[in-house]
Amino acid sequence: ILKPYRERKRVIKLALVIKCSRSSKLSMTVPAVVFWQWVNQSFNALVNYTNRNAASPITPKQIGVAYVTATSTALVTAVGLNLYTKKAPPLVARWVPFAAVAAANCVNIPMMRQQEILNGIAVTDEDGKILGHSRKAAVKGITQVVISRVTMAAPGMIILPIIMQRLEKYRFMQKITFLHGPLQVMMVGVFLIFMVPAACSLFPQRCSMAVSKLEPELRESIISQYGERVSYVYFNKGL
Repeated sequence: ILKPYRERKRVIKLALVIKCSRSSKLSMTVPAVVFWQWVNQSFNALVNYTNRNAASPITPKQIGVAYVTATSTALVTAVGLNLYTKKAPPLVARWVPFAAVAAANCVNIPMMRQQEILNGIAVTDEDGKILGHSRKAAVKGITQVVISRVTMAAPGMIILPIIMQRLEKYRFMQKITFLHGPLQVMMVGVFLIFMVPAACSLFPQRCSMAVSKLEPELRESIISQYGERVSYVYFNKGL
């Protein structure tokens, strides 16, 4: 089995537990918000670490800083919006977890992969020969991963609250409130089964970048050695 496929299966299994648990708490107190966001970001930190570009090592200190920063961002966003939306329509309040998750992803992934941004990632020619290391390539790859992760969570965390709000108006749903949680778990699971592979395939695993868009020193080095024979470089963006 290809590694990306194995990673996607792992993401489905773990994300289903985390996201369903969090989504099933529709009317959460501040302590509940703090707890579920902490659980979610702990999970995200693990996923981001295991799916980074393995050629770029990261120290335990950097992992700790990334974890604390991302968790703090998620908590501040979630708690702040939770308090701000107390007088807002119920549907708006239900979208708070998505805002927190999106904000945290924008911090968690770059922080966990900061070595790639600082030192660059290996770029190769079409045949896989390493031509150097590029910070701009790292930024492009990480940006695409952030977009994919937010897209992955969006349907389940934006559409599901709308569906549940409509369903809860029916009398039969009001009689089976104890099944609301399991129903949401099932629906989020369905969303994730389709969205994980769809979001991961938004951008190719092997990214490309024009030589003209690389850092000046790397661009000049490639041109001096290969001339116009190499117009694009390639790199692994991670998951």
